[in-house]
Amino acid sequence: MDVIQHIAKELSVSSRQVTAAVNLLDEGSTVPFISRYRKELTGGLDDSQLRTLEERLIYLRELNARRETILESIQSQKKLTPALSLLIKQAETKTLLEDLYLPYKPKRRTKAQIAREAGLQALADTIIADRSVIPHELANQFINVDKGIDDALGALEGAKQIIMEQISENAALLSDLRERVWNKGVLHSVVAKNKEIEAAKFKDYFEYQEAINKIPSHRALALFRGRNEDLLSLALKPAIESDAEHQLCTQLVAHHLNVTDTSAANTWLAETARFAWKVKLFTRIDLDLKLRLREAAELEAIKVFANNLRDLLLAAPAGEKITMGLDPGIRTGVKIAIVDSTGKLLAFDTIYPHAPRNQWDISIHTVAKLIEKHAVKLVSIGNGTGSRETDQLVADVMKQHKKLVFNKIMVSEAGASVYSASELATKEFPGLDVTIRGAVSIARRLQDPLAELVKIEPKSIGVGQYQHDVNQIQLAKSLDFVIEDCVNAVGVDVNTASASLLKQVSGLSASVSENIVAFRDDNGPFKNRTQLKKVPRLGNKAFEQAAGFLRIMKGNNPLDSSAVHPETYPVVKAILADTGKSINQVIGQRSFLHSLKATDYTDVTFGLPTVTDIIQELEKPGRDPRPEFKSVQFKEGVESIADLKLGMMLEGVVTNVANFGAFVDIGVHQDGLVHISHLADAFVRDPRTVVKTGEMVNVKVLDIDIARKRIALSMKKNSDLVSKVAIKKQKTTHQKPNNQSAPQGTMANAFAQALKK
Repeated sequence: MDVIQHIAKELSVSSRQVTAAVNLLDEGSTVPFISRYRKELTGGLDDSQLRTLEERLIYLRELNARRETILESIQSQKKLTPALSLLIKQAETKTLLEDLYLPYKPKRRTKAQIAREAGLQALADTIIADRSVIPHELANQFINVDKGIDDALGALEGAKQIIMEQISENAALLSDLRERVWNKGVLHSVVAKNKEIEAAKFKDYFEYQEAINKIPSHRALALFRGRNEDLLSLALKPAIESDAEHQLCTQLVAHHLNVTDTSAANTWLAETARFAWKVKLFTRIDLDLKLRLREAAELEAIKVFANNLRDLLLAAPAGEKITMGLDPGIRTGVKIAIVDSTGKLLAFDTIYPHAPRNQWDISIHTVAKLIEKHAVKLVSIGNGTGSRETDQLVADVMKQHKKLVFNKIMVSEAGASVYSASELATKEFPGLDVTIRGAVSIARRLQDPLAELVKIEPKSIGVGQYQHDVNQIQLAKSLDFVIEDCVNAVGVDVNTASASLLKQVSGLSASVSENIVAFRDDNGPFKNRTQLKKVPRLGNKAFEQAAGFLRIMKGNNPLDSSAVHPETYPVVKAILADTGKSINQVIGQRSFLHSLKATDYTDVTFGLPTVTDIIQELEKPGRDPRPEFKSVQFKEGVESIADLKLGMMLEGVVTNVANFGAFVDIGVHQDGLVHISHLADAFVRDPRTVVKTGEMVNVKVLDIDIARKRIALSMKKNSDLVSKVAIKKQKTTHQKPNNQSAPQGTMANAFAQALKK
């Protein structure tokens, strides 16, 4: 297969563009670098196209390698015909390739193989070739006691096994039947016997069936999780009317054997076809299609996780302000950490405003004193247990100390405990208690979510959908790509960034990133990008890949704070020489820059896309693609699920987006769900077209189920309540939802039906 031509066709681009991109990737260039600084070569392929190209390149190269192995294997068996060779060379998927290889693949000794060894291949071939024979009479000629063939029935059984194996290894027939069942088949699940109570979380799937090709990813993964936990049994049926469909599939197999009448030979072959479908083909197809469903569901779940992570990483930063981080706790106290504008720890403490100590006034005094002493401008409050109580404490500080001017913001603390106990945190704060490290993380993630969250294992951030049920290698790879793209899209201040952030920059390894930090510590802040070449192990290739994404603020070259790559500085010099202006007279001068003609500064080295990007960058050097920072204000007096009322309008923040809707934190320690049918007044196909993780939204309370800790919300302008309140008077524990999973049950009454849809 010509990989270049194949990818070009898939992406609807020219083979020249694909060739250029493949060459750059093979040379070690990264996707962010190629998409930003090699537009002339690739014809402007963006990062999304390049990611797809890279993924398909790996797949097709693996396909070609497997193709060569298969061809060599069949050739060594002296069974490779020109026709078979052509089919193998034209196979475009791994599934088809393996189907073609199936008859020649070394396998354990089968019943068909034993029958061949007993000389029954001739019997099978004769029956297929001559329909005038009577199978039972012909079989008498193949009785061989020494070979274990004692009678005609035994001979016919052996011939049947041979024909069944031949049928089950026919690639074209297998493909046709597989697609038929995929388009017509129904997956049916039932609860495991005597496990109704244990399987309560899978209640929606106790008696459930749906067309296999219509099952959305979250439901598919729920079904497979239930099966893996031995709580659900999954059965694939060819169709709703399974008996009729079984007959049709059997007829297709019989047609493959050219069964045309009711002669003895054709009758026997028809029965063989029926048995082949039931025992061989459908069993294989059942496994194949469940695997196909699972793989598709996993890919979709990984995509959802990646999109949510991207939104979270690119959330608006509060900026370089002195910040107090509060990690709420009830019995263990509230941990306080204050960091300066660059995230450096200034002070820490612990207060005990809640039961059992109830030191409310003392805590207010302590917080106020620390805010005043360190000129704190932001207070970041983790949204875990005790968050609303702690938020009220800070509100009281504001009321009692009006001269203190600061803002309080609730932030997600997901992953903070993971970071605080990590090797990285230990290295950064060797003598600091892990709980204080968590407060530091909560403060920093308000200042700059991207810079702080890259230190945390993405799977610990809690924005995934069934993240532990998917292929972990694929998931990790996808999330690494997201982090790389986000970091390079924003750019990194080389004089303040941690090694964790630097290693995500195009071309920089973990060791080189640590060397940059060490060099900075030993020699002071970098004054220009050229100094980076002095960092140990940061060679020319790494510099080429990284330089454009590294920012040096207040250095001796203003261009070093921008996304203009050092290799293109000659273009800027040409503009300055031509206009007689200094760099400081050009940067940020919108009207002047708009008067320039990019074509005046293009040449064989720098094309129009590059020059256009340079002029745009000079207008807003180092521009941050992230949105302006805003904070959500939770409704006073609504601190637990018991405080909610039907029809209540609330402000919240989206914590997770799944294919079936969005989870929203409304400040009651339990995220509510806005089902996809309630995201907007118009029909919504993809929730991410309406909301993104970290976005502030206004919602209406539709339904409350305290017993099951479930809240139904709506973002519709004119939403009706879907059911009567399902509140039971009983004690409940307030905890965050498990955002790794879609809800397995229903919200209540009508909302249950909405979830099923």
